[in-house]
Amino acid sequence: MIKKIFLPTIFMILAYGFWVSPDFKEIAAGVAIFLFGMLFMEEGFKAFTGGILEKLLQKTTNKLWKSLSFGVLSTTLMQSSSLVSVITISFLSAGLIGLAAGIGIIFGANLGTTTGAWLIAGFGLKVKISAYAMPMLVFGIIMVFQKSRSIKGLGYILAGLGFLFLGIHYMKEGFEAFRTTIDLKDFAVAGYPGLFLFALLGIAATVIMQSSHATLVIIITALAAQQITYENGLALAIGANVGTTITAIIGSLSANVQGKRLAMAHLIFNMVTAIIAIVFIYQIMNAVDSFSHWVGISADDYTLKLAVFHTIFNSIGIIVMIPFTGQLVDFLEKLMPEKKVSVATPKYLNPATEAISDTAIESVRKETLHLYDNAFMIIAHGLNLHRHDIVSDKDPDTVITQTKKLIPINIDESYNRNIKGLYSDIVAFISRAQVQMTAEHGDELFELRAAGRDIVEAIKDTKHLQKNLSRYIVSDNAYIRDEYNKIRIQLLSVLRHLEEAKADGDVLELDTMKLKIESDDTTANGTLEKLIHEDKISAEMATSLMNDTSYAQNMTKKLITMGEVLFATGDIEMKTLERSLALDTDEVQKVLDSQKTS
Repeated sequence: MIKKIFLPTIFMILAYGFWVSPDFKEIAAGVAIFLFGMLFMEEGFKAFTGGILEKLLQKTTNKLWKSLSFGVLSTTLMQSSSLVSVITISFLSAGLIGLAAGIGIIFGANLGTTTGAWLIAGFGLKVKISAYAMPMLVFGIIMVFQKSRSIKGLGYILAGLGFLFLGIHYMKEGFEAFRTTIDLKDFAVAGYPGLFLFALLGIAATVIMQSSHATLVIIITALAAQQITYENGLALAIGANVGTTITAIIGSLSANVQGKRLAMAHLIFNMVTAIIAIVFIYQIMNAVDSFSHWVGISADDYTLKLAVFHTIFNSIGIIVMIPFTGQLVDFLEKLMPEKKVSVATPKYLNPATEAISDTAIESVRKETLHLYDNAFMIIAHGLNLHRHDIVSDKDPDTVITQTKKLIPINIDESYNRNIKGLYSDIVAFISRAQVQMTAEHGDELFELRAAGRDIVEAIKDTKHLQKNLSRYIVSDNAYIRDEYNKIRIQLLSVLRHLEEAKADGDVLELDTMKLKIESDDTTANGTLEKLIHEDKISAEMATSLMNDTSYAQNMTKKLITMGEVLFATGDIEMKTLERSLALDTDEVQKVLDSQKTS
């Protein structure tokens, strides 16, 4: 109900403002152009989130001070704490960074956003920035229409800056003209009532525009035009700091519990900072006066003094909160515990990770690992094996001789319950995510989709194999029983090697398994011919054994191929290198041939 009346109400207020004052139209248009510039800049920076930003984020978040520095620098560069928050939530949801690192980035982003106030107050109001805006727009739009992703991204950033400057110009002009018809200072409220009232107005303005930068520009231009008092301007800035958390909160709605924890941390930090700023407002104002006098800012230059205030109170918030980061993490984990979900429910796929290439890829990789873990149980039970025996150090022959009792499993039922829906979710996510990716990232998702398909095919091979295996491993014929147990030993070894590769990330070790499997296949063919020739197994047994040996070979090849994709670590370049070094079918055969002749 609130959503339905919110937008019409805003339109009615704006329409009334346009009717009452032509100057208000210029201010509103300036805000709209500024916000449009912010959208352009965010779109431009997204063009570079396919590598540089992600690598920096992963390499600079292992310590709290590094996370803090990253938050400051990235927000200073992009001039959008909202974009940094959304990217951080995306990385956190994909499991690429931890909650403490995410909190550090958010702390730093709050300090980084203060550079916007300095740029606007120190540069935007001192020169005719509309003269810079026009060339930026012309060159930027030309670049936007180029095919190159990087040139297009730079074009969006350049055009975005042009729109930002143009928006500031119109707001500045609008407030100066507005002063001739109405003086907003007549509505000033002094003391703590004014602080709370204007802080609430700052929150409301930022929630509506979802940009603290836009709110700060309005505050600074209004302050420069003497339309608001300095004290009320400071209260608006405090409110804008709290209101900016709405973007992270909205972004976390589609994220997992980690993303929601980070949004709550953002809200707690900004609320604590705001409370400190309001309680100690006059002491901070004295500190601003002292600092301004020390660096040569004149006593009546309220726009620059607001920038100083913005920096000081955010710095105080960081100094107060940094020592309690560990306790904040513990509190959030208790407040928002990890919910246990069905094994068939996706754990990592959510819209928060979809828009950024690296987080989308990592989400798919982790979800496909989840799919593999579900499949592992089905395959193991289909082979009449227990997971704890496979991952143990027990000799495979001992495991096989000790597991004579059949494990009841309906593979079709288990597949439909634990695999089918999850695999469909992975494929659907990949289809959506690939649309906005580079070819290189799209290829990686294609590899992961193929790995998921290999897992599904391995389960189907297990189903075919199980029918005869469950019959012959308890057969009175020792020869056929022994042959089927050899198949189980072979597949047990494959599953064990895969678990080891998953644990240490060394997929090249799987080459050894390829060689062994091909060698065993050659030996098995000779053994089968001998058993048939010596009439030790029936024709029916021989036919079943040939078919099931083929199923086992297919399972092995699919699982090893899956492992080479799924268990590889590092960035895309490293994964591609590892796959290129892995032996293909022809190379495996050449190695075996050379071993025979040597």
